[in-house]
Amino acid sequence: MSLVRDTWSIARTYWTSEEKWSAWGLLLAVVALNLGTVCTSVGINAWNRGFYNALQAFDRGQILGQLGVFFILGSLGITLSVCAFYLQQMLQISWRRWLTRRYLRAWLANRAYYQLRLKNGVDNPDQRIAEDINQFTNYVLTLSLGLLTSLVTLGSFLAVLWNLSGPADISLGEWGVAHIPGYLVWAALFYAGVGTWLTVRVGRPLVELNFAAQRFEGDFRFSLARLRENAESVASYRGEPVELGVFQERFRNIFANFRMIMGRQMRLNWFTQGYAQVAVIFPLLVVLPRYFLKQIGWGGLMQVTSAFSYVYNSLSFIITRYPDIAAWQAATDRLSRFQERLFELQESDSAPQQIAIRRSGFAVSVDNLDLDLPDGTPLLHGITFAPVRGEAILITGPTGTGKSTLLRAMAGIWPFGRGVIGVCEGRSLFVPQRPYLPLGTLTSALLYPQIDKNGFPAERLKSVLKEVGLDGLVGELNVVENWSQRLSLGEQQRLGFARILLAAPALLFLDEATSGLDEPSEARLYGLLRSGSWRPTVISVGHRSTLLELHDDILDLTAFIPLREEVVLPLPSQLSEPVGHYWLGVNVR
Repeated sequence: MSLVRDTWSIARTYWTSEEKWSAWGLLLAVVALNLGTVCTSVGINAWNRGFYNALQAFDRGQILGQLGVFFILGSLGITLSVCAFYLQQMLQISWRRWLTRRYLRAWLANRAYYQLRLKNGVDNPDQRIAEDINQFTNYVLTLSLGLLTSLVTLGSFLAVLWNLSGPADISLGEWGVAHIPGYLVWAALFYAGVGTWLTVRVGRPLVELNFAAQRFEGDFRFSLARLRENAESVASYRGEPVELGVFQERFRNIFANFRMIMGRQMRLNWFTQGYAQVAVIFPLLVVLPRYFLKQIGWGGLMQVTSAFSYVYNSLSFIITRYPDIAAWQAATDRLSRFQERLFELQESDSAPQQIAIRRSGFAVSVDNLDLDLPDGTPLLHGITFAPVRGEAILITGPTGTGKSTLLRAMAGIWPFGRGVIGVCEGRSLFVPQRPYLPLGTLTSALLYPQIDKNGFPAERLKSVLKEVGLDGLVGELNVVENWSQRLSLGEQQRLGFARILLAAPALLFLDEATSGLDEPSEARLYGLLRSGSWRPTVISVGHRSTLLELHDDILDLTAFIPLREEVVLPLPSQLSEPVGHYWLGVNVR
């Protein structure tokens, strides 16, 4: 029941969405076509009697007539099956497209992708969107329509089999004789029932094994992609043996899990293959007594055998499709857990936030802010400061204090803590140590995250590149490249400053944004920020002493560190003398 509940929880959004009419229309068309194929199967079953009776009687005219009927029924059945399959694929890709858009929006909304990473929410969310949705829609449609067709086929041929099989009288010795009407129906039900029960018992572990297989495959692919993205660093370290060890370890998980799947699948195949082989002869064995008693003819024998085969094939749906059912349940479980985590994040975002972001008359203001790690460990306590609009503030403190975390909290992307942060009207921009460079043209990388590329003429883009010292890229604005691989860290940071000059934000957060540059280049880029007519408020994190001269004030986080036995605060003599003055706070813990 949990599988059905989880499936409906994922599926109902599409079937009640703005595309519901086209979806239901396609579904009804597919169902109607599948029911048509069942009708042609019933017709072919009835055709068996006339054709084989004509063979037994050596009636050539009747045989030719029956072959013409078969051609009509067969052509109709093929046409209905092909059309049903085509419309089913159209419905599947439409459903997958809608679900993919929905999950992508939910994953990107309110930075859920970032929070899932911080909270270690789910493994490989990209795989769940790319693969699990595809498997989910495929298996739900294939298995549900297959089940519906099997039920209709079962109902149709049970009636046929009941009428054709007749009663069976089984002697019970001194207890008399057992009279069983429609005994072939009961024989088919018993045969398929025992087979289904044994299949479920043998194949049940495949669900968890398939679930684990998807996770291991995702981990392995991620490690390979990570090497590709960090090829230069690995090559410079000559870290190939370490990477090979990581790859082999992750593939060992795939290998070991697949071996267990093989073992379980082999047991299941032993049973299902044996079941299928016995099913070839079983209907003949149970109907031959009536044939030997001359209660039915050769044509009737063929019709009963065909009807019996349809009945037990319908009843054996779970047996024949159990590997697909196990894969469907694994995909549903992964999507369901992913959806639950996304919904939890949406609910937490709609609830009152512990770190409140409000509009402020200051460029940025922090009032009694506490910051925690994701596991709840206190990081900083009681931070309070409010720089003057247009000033540049440098955040300092020992390594691991939480300087970058404070920057993220002010930028609105760190949710763990309590307090109030005020930001001014206008655009703010957060620049990390390694700016993100999307795939595409250099123009796209320059203007990221803006979608409209027509707001800046090419001459303006070229001028900005020259200002930040990227003169060599002026002629490559329309070149498509993996720029994060081509450009060095220093060049990427220059590109990050080019973005700043183009966006002209009112509030700017720089997280070691010049660590890959020499000191003269660093001073030049900061000078571009301070000399611009828009003059942003700059909040920086960095470790170079030369940064002190490039900022108006300094916020030292040492005084805001919660008192813990494992924290050793530096002596005043160990602190660098700043230029300007410190924003100091009092730790009340």
